[in-house]
Amino acid sequence: MDKVNWGLIWPLLALQILLAVIGLISLARTERVRGPKWMWVLFLVFGNLLGSVAYFTLGRREP
Repeated sequence: MDKVNWGLIWPLLALQILLAVIGLISLARTERVRGPKWMWVLFLVFGNLLGSVAYFTLGRREP
C-alpha cells in the first residue's frame, strides 16, 4: 500500500484538469446554459471528472 503507481494516476489527473479548464473556458464564453452558471462552476471545479462530463453532456445548450 505504500507504493503508488503514478503511471496510472498522472494521466487521469491531467485529463481531469484539462477537462475542467476547457469546461470553465467554454462556460465563460457561452451565454446560455441549463441552470445557473455558478452551479456549473462548482461542478467543474469540485466535481472531478464527473462534473466535467455532466457539464458537457447536460449543461451546454445548443444555439
